[in-house]
Amino acid sequence: QVRLVESGGGLVQPGGSLRLSCAASGIIFSAYAMRWYRQAPGKERELVANIGASGATMYGSAVKGRFSISRDNDKSLVSLQMNSLKPEDTATYYCNTISKGVPYWGQGIQVTVSS
Repeated sequence: QVRLVESGGGLVQPGGSLRLSCAASGIIFSAYAMRWYRQAPGKERELVANIGASGATMYGSAVKGRFSISRDNDKSLVSLQMNSLKPEDTATYYCNTISKGVPYWGQGIQVTVSS
């Protein structure tokens, strides 16, 4: 059974930083691309960042240059370092992977950027 568990969210002031982590189980982690999505109230879920099994990364235009995705295959962990946070980054952040054509999601973690 695939399980994704996010941690690290919270409240931060504009310009601050947060680091999210997602612990994966039930998959051969090193073989899978991992993604972070986010969803703000009243908005559609959007892709924030993707890291392939090879380590290649891709970012949404709204976060490029500010966020960094990384993975630790030994720990089955994917992380999202978020710098220069803005109020518009406020959202619930979700970890995601696809196994055998089935998408799996974490429970989501809240990030609030406010003074």
